[in-house]
Amino acid sequence: MSSILTNNGAMVALQTLKSVNSSLSETQGQISTGKKVANAKQNAAVWAISKTMESDVNGFKSVKESLSLGESTVAVARNATETVTDLLGQVKERIVAAQGDNVDRTKLQAEVSELRNQINSVVGAAQFNGLNLVDGNTASTDVLSSLDRDASGNVTASTITVNGQDLSTGGYTAKTAFASGTDGVSADNLDSFAFTADPNGGTSDDGSVIIDSASAGFAAGDKINMQLGETSVSYTITAQDLASSTVDSVIANGLKKAIEESGANVTVDYAVGNPGQLDITNDDTTDSIAISGQFQNAGSGGLAALANINVSTLGGAQNALGAIEGLITTSIDAAAAFGTVESRISTQNDFVSKLSDSLTSGIGGMVDADMEETSARLQALQVQQQLATQSLSIANQAPQQLLSLFR
Repeated sequence: MSSILTNNGAMVALQTLKSVNSSLSETQGQISTGKKVANAKQNAAVWAISKTMESDVNGFKSVKESLSLGESTVAVARNATETVTDLLGQVKERIVAAQGDNVDRTKLQAEVSELRNQINSVVGAAQFNGLNLVDGNTASTDVLSSLDRDASGNVTASTITVNGQDLSTGGYTAKTAFASGTDGVSADNLDSFAFTADPNGGTSDDGSVIIDSASAGFAAGDKINMQLGETSVSYTITAQDLASSTVDSVIANGLKKAIEESGANVTVDYAVGNPGQLDITNDDTTDSIAISGQFQNAGSGGLAALANINVSTLGGAQNALGAIEGLITTSIDAAAAFGTVESRISTQNDFVSKLSDSLTSGIGGMVDADMEETSARLQALQVQQQLATQSLSIANQAPQQLLSLFR
């Protein structure tokens, strides 16, 4: 039955056109955004999963940056330990050379001192972004390595712990100034100056230096420093000194020799009845001389024993040969530790990069549009739109056909 009031054909054609236009709009949106699920309205479940995974991918970008920073920091420390190991090998060469006769041990000791200074320089400069893993000031540091999500959606951070290695020579600490004074112009023992080599200070007979190892608590590497007018004098206490049955007299002898070799215009004599006491005489009869002193504790760095190496004598060279082996072992162990953790960080960095790529691909598989399929569908929908439009036009002409029946 045909009716001029109700055009069923037009209504069907109109609904078809609406459906085609809706599908065409959706397809055009996929082409413009490149996604088949661009918002929660299109597919709430897939959209929610993709957004969670995208947040993880963004988090892994920060993890990769942290791993790169950590790897660079450890690489600097490893290079430093390897350099220190090479320098210690050069120190060993000088120590071995000092074992023989007819060698200039003074020059060999000077070379050892320069190599020790170079080691200190390397250790002090081995920092990255302000973090130094070899100077003994950093026990450990954590490098962010991963973000772990469990089945319940809880996220925890994982880290790789890098332990610091102490390759410092320890420096010197706990400086304690002794009493100071000024000697008169008379050529005799100091009238107003005296101190004892004791970290707690103290006084003794005028014009004397008393070595008191019992109260000082000397350790290998400790120093006794003196200032005689414009002349500086320093004596480093060795393990060989402390092993002597007459510690005080041996240290006093070493300090006496250091003062005499310094060129200071004074005379140093052993006190009668006390070989651990030195009496100082000002040899200048016209000018007075100011004198002061300090006691310095050697540090406790991993290479602190390096400060005690002295090859200027055969005995010192023989003792140094055993000490250097321990120092080289310490340095090698540190380099191996850094190498191991650096390799682990590098492996983790590669894994995180691949994991991030896999997650990105997984997200794309869920929400990205298949452009080949979408392109073909667009063309099909455009044809359907044209046909639906033509069909609606034909249906709208049907009532006109009914008018011809009344003519």
